[in-house]
Amino acid sequence: MSSDTLLRAAEPRDLPAIVGLIRELADFERLSHLLQATPESLQPHLFGDRPVAECLVGEVQGQVVAFALYFTNFSTFLAKPGLYLEDLYVQPAHRGSGLGKALLTRLAGIAAERGYGRFEWSVLDWNENAIRFYQRMGATVMPDWRICRITGEALAAYAPGAAAGTGAA
Repeated sequence: MSSDTLLRAAEPRDLPAIVGLIRELADFERLSHLLQATPESLQPHLFGDRPVAECLVGEVQGQVVAFALYFTNFSTFLAKPGLYLEDLYVQPAHRGSGLGKALLTRLAGIAAERGYGRFEWSVLDWNENAIRFYQRMGATVMPDWRICRITGEALAAYAPGAAAGTGAA
């Protein structure tokens, strides 16, 4: 990482840049059709009265070119919190500069400083470059685990007052 590169905690002024990077990430992952993030919708979750996530940004010459958005989860087996990296993105022009490695290293350090039991994230199975990078960093790609998700209309069906028979008993 060069001397004109800075890692720091995100600030409210970074929201437009972070959302721009999220848009680039969605394009890269071929998931733009799912994108709903705006600076206004992200603000309360990062900087509101009860933030549920945190974010680091990477700057090069004063421009935000990378981000890592993360939150605390919990391991019942370890009986300890963990750090979950939701998304990490470095603009293509800055890949290979050490910025991604620096973000992961800082996040692992945060997890260790906080006494967390683990640091986890997901990677798309087709993103071989990322998988190899994470493995070089010491990560284990968990072959036996699959992500389960309920979202959109399926999630709304569990809301109080949803149609009978569609919610949890």
